[in-house]
Amino acid sequence: MATVPDNFLGLPAKLADYATARFAVLPIPYDATTSYNAGTRNGPRAIITASQQVETYDETLGRDATSAGIATLDPIEPDARGAEQMHERIHKAARSVIRDGKFLIGLGGEHGVTSALVRAVRSKHKKLSVLQIDAHADLRDTYHGSPFSHACVMRRIHDMGVPAVTVGIRNYSAEEARFIRKHDKPIYSARHCRDSADWVGEVVGTLTDEVYVTIDIDSFDPAYAPGTGTPEPGGLDWYQVTDLLAAVARSRTIVAADCVEVRPLPDSPVTEFLAAKLIYRLIGLATG
Repeated sequence: MATVPDNFLGLPAKLADYATARFAVLPIPYDATTSYNAGTRNGPRAIITASQQVETYDETLGRDATSAGIATLDPIEPDARGAEQMHERIHKAARSVIRDGKFLIGLGGEHGVTSALVRAVRSKHKKLSVLQIDAHADLRDTYHGSPFSHACVMRRIHDMGVPAVTVGIRNYSAEEARFIRKHDKPIYSARHCRDSADWVGEVVGTLTDEVYVTIDIDSFDPAYAPGTGTPEPGGLDWYQVTDLLAAVARSRTIVAADCVEVRPLPDSPVTEFLAAKLIYRLIGLATG
């Protein structure tokens, strides 16, 4: 009986071989600090399964990007000792992928994993900047007693000295508002993206030549991505996000990425399919 290979996009072994692949998908089924609806630990599995229904010919780009090779790694086993230990485990796994010269794509899981991934990528790309596409600022110093919470991930990236620009924001705390003003953080709200004619150019202009893209799926309006832990009304749509990524790819080099906070819903694969197709679009842009 013929079966679909159980990897991202369901690729045959030749195209999914880690030794020759340019891209490496790293599943991270972890959501220990999720503060509202848990379940993002099931996101990586759902995204991989949904990806096997994505056509590998991208009609917008006009090409099939799988010839570059896309390996799917084994999921990182959660570390029960705590968030700090888990972050070290993620960093170690990601650092290995970076040392092997691969384009790293993390699949969350909660958004807290991103700081460990960025730390690994920065070991190679010293002048890295981060493009955060998200509904929330994630700039708290601690949340629920943890500096490794998903609500603190961009604060940890700030502490690394890595510049970041945030797009799609529509909810953050008074503490974060003060921090944003104090450090003059470039924040582009979802409302601004709707109303401004040149928001894409503004965002691209804030980035360095090498860019890490982190996509929290709650950046999308819940109408398009309902399966997430903290859905926020008034979000971005498919064309806004993909047009932004295309603009970044044209004038900057995207060197790594992640997609996080997918929380699969029963009988509704909309969110994980969107995530899978978005990741493949990003792969296509990176190969262009």
